[in-house]
Amino acid sequence: MKNISDIKIRPLEPELKSDYLDFFDSRAFTDQNPNGPCYCTSPNQDEETIKQMVSEFSANGVKETVRKYAVKMLDENKIQGYLAFDGDISIGWCNAADIESYIGFVPEFARTNTCGKTISIVCFEIAPEYRGMGLASAFIDRICSDAKLKGYVAVEGYSKIYEGRNDYDFSGPVRLYQKSGFHEVARKDGHIIMRKVL
Repeated sequence: MKNISDIKIRPLEPELKSDYLDFFDSRAFTDQNPNGPCYCTSPNQDEETIKQMVSEFSANGVKETVRKYAVKMLDENKIQGYLAFDGDISIGWCNAADIESYIGFVPEFARTNTCGKTISIVCFEIAPEYRGMGLASAFIDRICSDAKLKGYVAVEGYSKIYEGRNDYDFSGPVRLYQKSGFHEVARKDGHIIMRKVL
């Protein structure tokens, strides 16, 4: 059994580009999760770019195409968040940044319900053998700590309402946020805004 105390969480910096790509190349979605292959590009892409990317899938392959777009976005600092490491190996990812940096993935009604400068958490992916250890909670704790130091007022997550388990859910369930001191702010169209005021 792996130990959560051995896991280190680091903000994504340019020098971690190869670790980011290695995680999505080698460990993300290895359990045949239907969200893969993915390099977490969509939250920061407009609809036109997503359409262009999808149009290239048949010629270049899905994973290869999405990876190409991810490399460009990493070089332009358009993907932000945190990587988890077991030693030198990247084993988890959480996409989290200023709410204004997201083109999609933040429900529109959340943008009109902010309480000030806000960090949004939009996606988690953890290597299958590291799930169930509390890594998502560790990501949230680190994000909240860093957000407070940077002068943010709140951190939000956007849970989806499902009956039972849903393999397509990458945003995290309500109970995950509740464990970290988040509270429901509003719900609409199957989404719940979970917020922690810092």
